Amino acid sequence: MIIDFHTHTFPDKVAAIAIPKMEQASHSRAFLPGTVDGLIGSMQKAGIDRSVLLPVATNPLKVSSINDLSIARNGKDGLIWFGCIHPDQADWKGELARIADGGLKGIKIHPQYQGVDIDDIRYLRILSRAAELGLLVLTHAGDDIGFPGEVRVSPEMVLSALKQVGDLPMILAHMGGWKNWERVAQLAETKVYLDTALSLGAIAPIDDHYTQEELQMLSEEQFCDLVHTFGSERILFGTDSPWSDQGESLSAIRHLPLTDAEKENILGKNAAKLLEL
Repeated sequence: MIIDFHTHTFPDKVAAIAIPKMEQASHSRAFLPGTVDGLIGSMQKAGIDRSVLLPVATNPLKVSSINDLSIARNGKDGLIWFGCIHPDQADWKGELARIADGGLKGIKIHPQYQGVDIDDIRYLRILSRAAELGLLVLTHAGDDIGFPGEVRVSPEMVLSALKQVGDLPMILAHMGGWKNWERVAQLAETKVYLDTALSLGAIAPIDDHYTQEELQMLSEEQFCDLVHTFGSERILFGTDSPWSDQGESLSAIRHLPLTDAEKENILGKNAAKLLEL
């Protein structure tokens, strides 16, 4: 089973406005229109069995309605929807319980978009309560292409958070810290997982904003070094669709100099275990 653990969509009308704006802000290409139908078609073309959809709440007032949609759509068309939470939400504890009661497996947080550091008390209490409820937590990690120079989930901040709430099996997107990769190895002795989203190869630009050096992400050697540092049992295949092509991302993993067992772990076995599929 092939599972993409890191995808995003928007309602159709929102996607038509949001995706072009995000392309311009990030100077990078979207490979899909950002709709559910677009993602389903991409999965069928690439041979991906399940995709985990990760909604992001940029405003605490949007959390409840986003989670209503996630709960209603979860499990349909091969899509596994996560819930969302905002660190400034008044009834964060009640909303986490509602997410768990609604059958969702986890939540997505995005400290850059939500304007709070991962080791802030507002996130620490969310991490702690989510663990009590058995909810997975996937967070953006490292720099963000849309927020140049702003880091709210550095490897050091993650260590600080885990020291305060306990060593939780949190999932760090983008191989543990986008453009912070040289410092991610210090997390190897924790229980965190890494997802592979938008970390291997190069950014797909739409203009000449970036230098060739800035476009580069992890090389195959650097990527495999992180896999071996953490162990393939703690790596989850993710694409950050629509910001990379699912088929190309899948092919890139399959062509890495890793064993068949390591690739099997990364491409679906680990995810199936976490999601209890």
